[in-house]
Amino acid sequence: YGQQHYDYDKGVLSFTAPNQVQQLDLQNMECGSGYLLIFHPDFLLQHTLANSIHHYGFFDYAVNEALHLSAEEEDNLIMILHKIDKECKHIDKHTQEIILTQIESLLKYSNRFYKRQFLTRKNNNSALLARFEHLIDGYFNSEVQGLLTVQYLATQMNLSPNYLSDLLRIHTGQSTQQHIHEKLIAKAKEKLSTTSLSVSEIAYALGFEHAQSFSTLFKKKTNLSPLEFRQAFN
Repeated sequence: YGQQHYDYDKGVLSFTAPNQVQQLDLQNMECGSGYLLIFHPDFLLQHTLANSIHHYGFFDYAVNEALHLSAEEEDNLIMILHKIDKECKHIDKHTQEIILTQIESLLKYSNRFYKRQFLTRKNNNSALLARFEHLIDGYFNSEVQGLLTVQYLATQMNLSPNYLSDLLRIHTGQSTQQHIHEKLIAKAKEKLSTTSLSVSEIAYALGFEHAQSFSTLFKKKTNLSPLEFRQAFN
């Protein structure tokens, strides 16, 4: 998947959001036991999960970014699924609330397990982080064609934007967008302090269509306008 090899054959968990497509070729795969939990977005209405579910970024991960569970983690989640299954067979006025509470527990556990995975797969992630730095440096050291975007970097790394940002946040404390802004500001400071280019010329060289957008971002990140920085530096 995505020109990468699967490194597991069992104990895997993946998430699919509405309008996404997944396909299992059951005729050509050896299939063990498994569970599938499907719920309609309307089922979450009038519950806090209707809003909080959007904070679980793994619904927008790619298939090859699945969660690899340990035996203990798998048992914890299967226990929750059994509780949901049991509630579905006993419908009363409490059923929906109890099921939603169990779904929320499953998501919280999965969030914890994903954070564990980002750390335990450190060697593989170190290579990804090095490649990320190479890509972002290469972009700004070449002739820039428009603003660098999260989507561009994720595509170059065969990762989903959410997975890339979560990976970076766990290992560096910053999202992909924050890394882009940090590099932008560093390059801007370099050009402001070592060249005589105007603010507009620097803005266009960094990919901005409008110099005002560049000035606004620069002041937000440094508390100085580009001209104030140049004057202070000089």
